[in-house]
Amino acid sequence: MPGGAPLLGAVLILATLTPGAAMAGPWTMPKGKGQVIVKYEDMRADEGFDPAGDPRPLWGEQRDRALRSFSEYGLTDRLTLQLKADWEQGEDAFGGYDGRGPIEVGATWQVWRDDRGAVSVYAGYASNGDGRNALYADPGIGKEDVEIRVSAGRSFNGAFGMSPRRAPDHSFAEVQVAGRSRDGLPNEIRIDATVGAHFGDRWMLMGQAFAGRADEGFAPGAPGARWLSLETTLVRHFGPWSVQGGWRQAVAGRDAPVSRGPVLAVWRRF
Repeated sequence: MPGGAPLLGAVLILATLTPGAAMAGPWTMPKGKGQVIVKYEDMRADEGFDPAGDPRPLWGEQRDRALRSFSEYGLTDRLTLQLKADWEQGEDAFGGYDGRGPIEVGATWQVWRDDRGAVSVYAGYASNGDGRNALYADPGIGKEDVEIRVSAGRSFNGAFGMSPRRAPDHSFAEVQVAGRSRDGLPNEIRIDATVGAHFGDRWMLMGQAFAGRADEGFAPGAPGARWLSLETTLVRHFGPWSVQGGWRQAVAGRDAPVSRGPVLAVWRRF
């Protein structure tokens, strides 16, 4: 694989970050607890959504590989610090790239919580890198971003009217709405949603939707890109470790690639 040595090096670097699995966005980490998730994505597209939202063949296959690290640590029971870092490589009909992706630091403040639900607000700053800083843009475009995100979620016993024999032990649903102010790229609105189900202490099934739109296109007066991708993954817990695997698929959009591919991750809680 082209650029394999730098990508392997990035794996080793990211693996040394402060260790730690995923609590849904609205729920902050307990004080003194943390986790890290290292996730590999291999997305390919031979079609793109045109301005009308119809799939059209690209000039050549677009491939984007990314190694993403997400770390968080509970500074207090209501305030969680977060760090996101990427290493990316890929190619399309016009060339390739290999380098650091965005690095983002931020914090989540839990505004409200009861036994079942939670509402939180996140603020973060990102320094963009040499990779694809937006799925609809060429590599290297974009300088820095500021994001404000509101998350709300609720947990349940069982799930969604299923019979007790087939229902999971616990389930949850959450939605996140974010505004991202971007330097060098159009500003964006993002909406992400997750539903998850725990089957015993070892298994979790998650379904996620990632949607968004850019305020404007790159050409004067052009409409902004839009995207909607669905991801389904299965998580297996091994004590403080977890492994995750699944598939992501773009299902709708405008001026964005019809990307699809596997996602694999390792979690560590501490």
